[in-house]
Amino acid sequence: MRLFAILLFFLPIAVFSQTVSNTETVGISTERLGRIDTFVNRYIQEGRLNGAVGLIMKDGKIVYYKSMGYSNIASRTPMQKDHIFRIASMTKPIVTTAVMMLWEEGKFSLDDPISKFIPAFKDAKVLDRFYNNDTSFTTVPAKREITIRHLLTHTSGIGYAQIGSPFANAIYAKYKINGGIGTPSDKLSEVIPRLAKLPLFNQPGEKFLYGLNTDVLGYFIEVVSGKPLDVFLQERIFAPLGMKDTYFYLPADKASRLVPMYKLNDKNKAEAYAAKFENGGDPNFPLAPKGSYFSGGAGLSSTALDYGLFSQMLVNGGELNGVRLLSPHTIRLMTSNQIGEFLLFDNPTDVRRFGFGFGLLMDKAVSVMPVGYGTYMWDGMFATHFWIDPKNNLVVVFMRNIWPTADWDFVDRVKPVVYQALVK
Repeated sequence: MRLFAILLFFLPIAVFSQTVSNTETVGISTERLGRIDTFVNRYIQEGRLNGAVGLIMKDGKIVYYKSMGYSNIASRTPMQKDHIFRIASMTKPIVTTAVMMLWEEGKFSLDDPISKFIPAFKDAKVLDRFYNNDTSFTTVPAKREITIRHLLTHTSGIGYAQIGSPFANAIYAKYKINGGIGTPSDKLSEVIPRLAKLPLFNQPGEKFLYGLNTDVLGYFIEVVSGKPLDVFLQERIFAPLGMKDTYFYLPADKASRLVPMYKLNDKNKAEAYAAKFENGGDPNFPLAPKGSYFSGGAGLSSTALDYGLFSQMLVNGGELNGVRLLSPHTIRLMTSNQIGEFLLFDNPTDVRRFGFGFGLLMDKAVSVMPVGYGTYMWDGMFATHFWIDPKNNLVVVFMRNIWPTADWDFVDRVKPVVYQALVK
């Protein structure tokens, strides 16, 4: 007993919730779910992570919903289930859903050129040569127009600012294009037309290149709907689904629930940011008052529960609690391979395919992972993760906010720990 007390004193772990359903009724072992706690807590014990929130939904029921560790290590403030995280690129599936809702209304064709709605994209050019000494460049004409389909699949040739290739970073910095966060006073109506005049980095439709495509689609939504992106998402997705804590910029009464941003230092220990990100961005960007730049690719903050509600709508075939956002046929399209044999991130070891807004786990992926065929997913740069497994009627969300981190493989390492709890 005395040894237990000593160990408890030195154990920097806190688990502050319990499961909310009888897991055995949906084919999940309650005992085996405890291994997830052990897995996540190991990162916290080793000082590699401040804390996290995990949510698992099986057959539409919450079977695992826990906060672990601390939102603030220095003050030993426990992580809470309703803490709000910067979800970065997990914004993309939400904005893609909004695009497809408008598509279902007949507002456009997937093969329409984006220039039909944002004229600045007419007569696009592709980078030919880039000169490091003065960041000048030459271009050649694009062989074809960028379409909505190209933007949905990251095959337009548009690159990423700040986190892209060295020449993309240099060109975008020169023309004041950023990665979508950290410039709250900008406006999509100013930034996206400026982006449109800059060179593409491959011919449209000829390669997967992760880029600012969904930011362009965010502005496209504004043009087609006639509403600011934040208003459209609130009215058409967040309010109907009961997502009460998802915003581009947090209301003052929810600001205290935003978790501090951490990074893994050179000693492999989680360390709170004292100032700005290494790329110059502000870690507290969700707290900007009256923010006006709505990054469709990276700007949202949310909770595990809110993202779970969004994900459950998708696994349900587009409906949640009597509210239908999409047809099952549209979701089938969104979660079908749209890029053929193109490599994700030029990485021959990446076994994922890509649909509209989602990475897909099929073929090779299911031979190396325990997931069901057709699982779809994406991650956020600040270490948020989710996947939806329709075959097993499963939704999994893990929220962390630590960047950079050497533990990016967390999402792959946690998968077998989740699936070992499925016993039917």
